[in-house]
Amino acid sequence: MNILKRGDRVAIAAPARKVTESEIEPAVRLLQSWGLEVEIPDGLYSVENQFAGDDAHRVGLMQSLLDDASIRAIFCARGGYGTVRIVDRLDFSRFCESPKWIVGYSDITVLHSHIARNCAVPTMHATMPIDIPADESQWHSPSVESLRGALFEGHGHYEFANSSDAANRPGYCCGEVVGGNLSILYSLLASPSDVDTDGKILLIEDLDEYLYHIDRMMMALKRAGKLSHLKGLLVGAMSNMHDNAVPFGCSAERIVANAVAEYDYPVAFNCLFGHIGTENRALPLGVETKVRVASDSVAIDVGI
Repeated sequence: MNILKRGDRVAIAAPARKVTESEIEPAVRLLQSWGLEVEIPDGLYSVENQFAGDDAHRVGLMQSLLDDASIRAIFCARGGYGTVRIVDRLDFSRFCESPKWIVGYSDITVLHSHIARNCAVPTMHATMPIDIPADESQWHSPSVESLRGALFEGHGHYEFANSSDAANRPGYCCGEVVGGNLSILYSLLASPSDVDTDGKILLIEDLDEYLYHIDRMMMALKRAGKLSHLKGLLVGAMSNMHDNAVPFGCSAERIVANAVAEYDYPVAFNCLFGHIGTENRALPLGVETKVRVASDSVAIDVGI
């Protein structure tokens, strides 16, 4: 994948939940401030209940952007739910001939996983237009600056301290990162978009889940063989977790640690990727990445 430069054409798509022009306008200004030409496709602000238009509409909009060789990056407007409803109706053949960055996280994990499995083209797990604040003084947050750096400079270096109650498992690994939102990865098991984790570094993060469901999803990934042949595991933010009246007894991080206890690859907790607002760092997926995990910290180096 090539890095972006001033004058490149990029587009904003809405493959899932609906968005409004006022919600997206700050991101348009931000991208224009980077010297990019921003394409707002007709129908971006369509509404069909909670979706950005019905399935056929979202397929048509996304397909036109995938097929347009002049567009260098597609920024998915937001997550929510809906991408899985259209992914099997998308034709990625022209996209594979003229690859471009697909940028997003959360529900956009559907595209990350499907493209990794079927196209072997890198994508970008990163903040989305819905997250960009209207106040330009806040455009230099770690989430925005890391996205700009990854897209325009082609590299990234991150160091995170482990502040979770689960211990890091030290070690070094090098390989492609795959993954994203844990709930989405779980929902894609045994589908044409199922994530291939063998020999890869797996990233997981999640939001607003019950602890027993985190355990259920980790057990499903384990039983499906998704955790046994990793090079490493990056555990992003486990934000706003819930418990039942009868406590589950473990934090989300400890649930993950228990699920991979029998393996010997490096595991890093409190990696700042996922649903954490302005702290959500950009991380290219499908790109050779070096990870060095210490007992209380992790260093991640990406080169596009």
